[in-house]
Amino acid sequence: MEKLQKALGKARKQRGDVTSDASGRKASDTLKGGVLLPVPPVWDELTPFEPNLDVLMHNRVMTLNAQAVPNPFDILRTKVFLLMRQNGWKRVAITSPTKSCGKTTTACNLAVGFSRQRENRTMLFDVDLRRPGVAKVLGHKPQHGIKSLLTGDVTPQEQMLRLRTNVALSMAHNPVSDPTQLLLAQQTSEVLDDIQTEFTPDIMIFDLPPMLVTDDARAFLKNVDCALIVARAEQTRMSELDICEREVGEHTNVLGVVLNNCRHVADEEQYYGEYS
Repeated sequence: MEKLQKALGKARKQRGDVTSDASGRKASDTLKGGVLLPVPPVWDELTPFEPNLDVLMHNRVMTLNAQAVPNPFDILRTKVFLLMRQNGWKRVAITSPTKSCGKTTTACNLAVGFSRQRENRTMLFDVDLRRPGVAKVLGHKPQHGIKSLLTGDVTPQEQMLRLRTNVALSMAHNPVSDPTQLLLAQQTSEVLDDIQTEFTPDIMIFDLPPMLVTDDARAFLKNVDCALIVARAEQTRMSELDICEREVGEHTNVLGVVLNNCRHVADEEQYYGEYS
């Protein structure tokens, strides 16, 4: 545990400040001349989604409502938002070295937490197509899965759901047996570009598969500006984290590393750990 924390600290020092945009994409500002831009009307066309609070809490999604004590995920949300805005980034992938590190829980908490920031528009996409988890964590199975969206069989208005007024959710319906071809496809990149142009989100969050399990994440990382890596205390090996971070860095910017399930903090803060 202590060795893993030291390794994270060393990695942060080696990376230094991240300022480049691996994708070359230029992000437009939400504020222009100090005036908040209006929400595009297409957001009103998305089907509203009312989550069950008991289901969310059971699945450790704790960011739907503000709490008297700052939620660790809210702290993470703020850090992610500020770093991405500082670098002009819009798209962030959430991945991990191996399975069961908590990446989907992290992605869902970030997206749900952003729903409380009404001035910002956020989108969450479940791109872990072999083992999709967002629908289960949020307690809803969509009529159309994200595969149909990426192949152009349905429109965003037909596939995506809207949480409150400012968060769009694109969940998977069923697992996809061989998603690598879909994730590599130029059409997938074009669909995401079209969605970004039409909905003008401030942040697009992508829940990716673990880096060291399949090649799916590598196939998709070209579509994002940065990636957040979730490691699990007492499970993730330093060698796995090192390989994961190096491979992510070959395809996009490493936004930071979250140490999940850390026993060195209180139970209610166990998802918050070393972050850079």
